[in-house]
Amino acid sequence: MTRYNSHRFSVAPMMDWTDRHCRFLHRQLSREALLYTEMVVADGIIHGDRQRLLGYDAVEHPVALQLGGSEPDKLVEAVRIASDFGYDEINLNVGCPSDRVQSGAFGACLMREPDLVARCVSAMKAVSDVPVTVKCRIGVDEQDPEIALSDFARAVVEAGVDALWVHARKAWLEGLSPKENRDIPPLDYDRVYRLKQDYPNLFIGINGGVADLNQALEHLNHVDGVMLGRAAYHNSSLLADVDRQIYGMDVADTDWSAICTAMMAHAEQHMVSGGRLIHVTRHMIGLFQGVRGARRFRQILSADAVRPGAGPEVIASAFAAIDFSDLTAAA
Repeated sequence: MTRYNSHRFSVAPMMDWTDRHCRFLHRQLSREALLYTEMVVADGIIHGDRQRLLGYDAVEHPVALQLGGSEPDKLVEAVRIASDFGYDEINLNVGCPSDRVQSGAFGACLMREPDLVARCVSAMKAVSDVPVTVKCRIGVDEQDPEIALSDFARAVVEAGVDALWVHARKAWLEGLSPKENRDIPPLDYDRVYRLKQDYPNLFIGINGGVADLNQALEHLNHVDGVMLGRAAYHNSSLLADVDRQIYGMDVADTDWSAICTAMMAHAEQHMVSGGRLIHVTRHMIGLFQGVRGARRFRQILSADAVRPGAGPEVIASAFAAIDFSDLTAAA
């Protein structure tokens, strides 16, 4: 077993969602969950604003950087640059089906090129001091997932990959939009379970359609880790139970007042540096689903945060709308 095996639960990398403000919020809810950046393209790191693309708050640890790319030399340079930022993991995206990713010849289309991915992994590992992992699909388009996933796994395992996170759907690159690719291709969890049986000593994590922590716990009977995406974003309060339910930790009840204070301080710091309040509050909309006062909470964050002169006090006003006795009763 590798040292990677402590990461039983993670929040998926999601474009336009899992930025530094989202991750700061998620870390207030769980100390243990592994958090991922949005995918960052290797070319962007090499030529772009590195602090903007790679900077984060130290409180976010453990945090993983997801890279997009398919040229070993560029990925090596990106890993070298990122090493100065102290990420806990480097992950290669072989699962995203977006048009932008396909036009760059990386993402899910790399499922067709396991040998190229293996060269990328080998090159990245040669310069990385932290685990190098891959997030992939079970196949794309006409591929048979039984063959495609086995061939892919064999190649990256031989290259020394530290873990595989597998979205348990094919990506249909021809005929479906990225949004449709998150829902329409059928889930095949059993295929990922069989992959774990084939590689008992490799960390295998599962992703795709996992709606809550009860489902996550069921998957953990078959694989090493579970990754939640949209469920963790749209109903982010569920992350407050991760440390207790997934990691078996004896933790105190969530201190929502402390979380409010932390988010206000984070927003103030962001605004002092020239940012906008909405950059922070947009990620908080998913808190308190089903709790009395949640609608008013969302209204305040959505409407008041964009008003001229709005400051962190908007967050306090939103939290004041919540009936926290509902959360206490649920616990």
